[in-house]
Amino acid sequence: MRMYWLDRLNIHPVKHRKIFYIVTAAYITAALILVFTRGLNLGIDFTGGSLLTRTFTHPVSVAAVRAALESPEAAQLNLGAVSVQSSTRDTLIIRTRPLNNRDEAKVDQILASKVAPLVTERSASDMVGPVIGRQMVVQAIWQVALASLFILIYIALRFDFKFGVAGVLALLHDVIFTLGVFALTQEQVNMPFVAAMLTIVGYSINDTVVIFDRIRENLRIRKSVRDLAEIADDSINQALARSINTVMTVLITVLVLFIAAASLREFTLALLFGITSGAYSSIFIASPLWVDFEGGTRATGGKGAKPAKAKA
Repeated sequence: MRMYWLDRLNIHPVKHRKIFYIVTAAYITAALILVFTRGLNLGIDFTGGSLLTRTFTHPVSVAAVRAALESPEAAQLNLGAVSVQSSTRDTLIIRTRPLNNRDEAKVDQILASKVAPLVTERSASDMVGPVIGRQMVVQAIWQVALASLFILIYIALRFDFKFGVAGVLALLHDVIFTLGVFALTQEQVNMPFVAAMLTIVGYSINDTVVIFDRIRENLRIRKSVRDLAEIADDSINQALARSINTVMTVLITVLVLFIAAASLREFTLALLFGITSGAYSSIFIASPLWVDFEGGTRATGGKGAKPAKAKA
């Protein structure tokens, strides 16, 4: 059954943009405070530690291994932020704080007694140094920054530089919001999280571009309308049903992954919050910012989206 009510929605995010600016500024400030005071729970990818590849005599689940490593016996080892990922049906990759040979032997004993016997000849241990971890932090920041830069260039070439700036600021909102959620929940931040952030950036700008395209089309058609807020609100409402339907289908898929794939927990959790934030920023941040960058009105006759010049 089609949800016809979506086609009848009529919202005015640009007309009431000051309210959304205040709300957005409040929770973004809170997110930044959380990031800088509470901090992020950086995983072994960024801090360094032990990387244990363990093969069992028969297929085992990530949940069973994680439960064993959270048992009272394992708690005595103080393994830190443990990450467990499935490599094959009987092989898992475990990330912990740096372990010596004695601690590794105890971990193996716990796994063998609580999960399944280990195939010693197919097991391996590696160490990720803190220097490599710091390098990966820098690389992750550069990856997000470069993605934002190329998106700015793309939108500036396809639409206008002010469209590009508004779009990138909306993307930064999504990144900061997601970081704030992870600082609050202390979920582990690792390379899958970085992959999720890049996915969020790409997905969010897609929704924003659709709305920008409607705005550009309405600017061309409705040349007599000078109020850019009116044009932007109408453009948002024209694309609203599509945006909601797209976001909901993606969120349902990600939610299933979050529930069913424990090894992808950090990745899917970041997507859940980031995609939701991206839907919000595309509607309530990107277009309102563009209207303000343009001065709110355009010259009579509609020659582009330029603010009207004051008469001498």
